[in-house]
Amino acid sequence: MKRFTKVFVAALTASAMLLAGCGSTAEETAAPAETTEETAAETTDTAAETDEDEAAPADSAEADSEYGPDVQAIIDRGVLRVGVKNAVEGFGFQDTITGEYSGMEISIAEKIAESLGVDIEFTTVTAATRTELLDSGDIDCVLATFTITDERKENWDFSTPYYTDHVTVLVENASGITDLAGLADKTVGVSSGSTSAKSLVSAMIDAGLISGDGFDEETFDPALWTTGVSFQQYDDYPAISTALSAGEVDAFCVDKSILAIYQTDSRSYIEEEFAPQDYGVATTKGSDFSTYVDGLITTWLADGTIQGFIEENNLQ
Repeated sequence: MKRFTKVFVAALTASAMLLAGCGSTAEETAAPAETTEETAAETTDTAAETDEDEAAPADSAEADSEYGPDVQAIIDRGVLRVGVKNAVEGFGFQDTITGEYSGMEISIAEKIAESLGVDIEFTTVTAATRTELLDSGDIDCVLATFTITDERKENWDFSTPYYTDHVTVLVENASGITDLAGLADKTVGVSSGSTSAKSLVSAMIDAGLISGDGFDEETFDPALWTTGVSFQQYDDYPAISTALSAGEVDAFCVDKSILAIYQTDSRSYIEEEFAPQDYGVATTKGSDFSTYVDGLITTWLADGTIQGFIEENNLQ
């Protein structure tokens, strides 16, 4: 009995130890499952963070865009639309056979497009249509011998001037007119929407040739002015030149650089030049494209680029 008791006790002890050992193994086996759940959770969090990190560059690129919305819109479109003249040699002139444009303002426009990495599209404008097309959004800017004035700056932005010209008058030699005094009581052809008529009247008043009564620069209308000189308005410069040849007008008044193409052996400029005309790139009022363009013009004036265009087109 004593031997059996010892064996039985030993067996119970061994079983207890085995069970204890099995219990320990079960607990250790369960631990990896718990760890796996934690690892899965951490993996999910890491993936979420990775997704956020991957999305960040796009958001950051949009927020840190190099350009304002107006400039970016041109880049996205891939085309810069520019209003230019097509009959002003040296500034904006279109070959009637090839359709190609040339001139200083064409070169500036092309260089602006190049800086944006886009193509360029030219639209022929006149003094009467250039602001309408700009306001309607049909064009992005105007480079068309557009004179900067305080009145115009109220409605459109202008870059730093890239060229300064003067107004003068072209006449037929047969007319005998040689100076401002010879224009008294004559009819002068001017372009609709230009400032030429106002400049001429102001110059004649300053010279004491006509009365300044009723003259107001802000409200001046060529169609209504008849004191000492009168005006006939035309839609474009070729039409004025034709009118001069036909005797419909006695003189042709506009910036001298524009008159150059219409000056022939039978025509001459009067002695006086007056009213300095600063040409600038016109853009939509308040547009960030205005700031962009002005930065380019300022840079190109400083580094001689624009002077090069002036020399290339014989505009010295």
